[in-house]
Amino acid sequence: MTEFWEEAFRDKQTMWGFEPSQSAILTKDFFVEKGIKKILIPGIGYGRNAQVFIEIGMEVTGIEISKTAIALARKHYGTDMVIHHGSVADIPFYKNQYAGIFCYALIHLLDRDERAKLIDDCYNQLAENGYMVFTAITKKARTYGQGKQISKDRFELFGGVKMFFYDNQSVEKEFGKYGLVEVTEVNENYPFYLIKCRK
Repeated sequence: MTEFWEEAFRDKQTMWGFEPSQSAILTKDFFVEKGIKKILIPGIGYGRNAQVFIEIGMEVTGIEISKTAIALARKHYGTDMVIHHGSVADIPFYKNQYAGIFCYALIHLLDRDERAKLIDDCYNQLAENGYMVFTAITKKARTYGQGKQISKDRFELFGGVKMFFYDNQSVEKEFGKYGLVEVTEVNENYPFYLIKCRK
């Protein structure tokens, strides 16, 4: 996966633009409401979603697999933010705990075991009464069922991207034991679930 994302960021640079996702804005508002000041963003990319949190004074730590994406984040958003270079599979990088974790459009790119490990690792890095928020693609996406099927609800598309498509049942199955409190639908470039869990 490292090579795929390194090549993607090298070729397409700031491929999603600089506007934060709707999910990031909603999560920022939610974290503000809960008084959360210190957050972790696994798969931070080049930082477009981190900005909404930084602008209101939150302390943001990121994890990113692509060195090119980290360099882009430094170029466009400064050097103050801590970004660990590595795979989310290697969480935790430090024993730090966070009041909030925001994981955008990453969970559905992993296989079943990797998803289970990421959810568990994030939960373990949450402070008591902290919240983690994941966005995950849903079966309502127009790409669901296209490409080569790898396993139930998981398909290989776009020249090598493997995606798992969630429904309510799979959200409950994977997140249910991690303090699942709310699932809402958000339409961006794809239909997503905004999945909130509390420790």
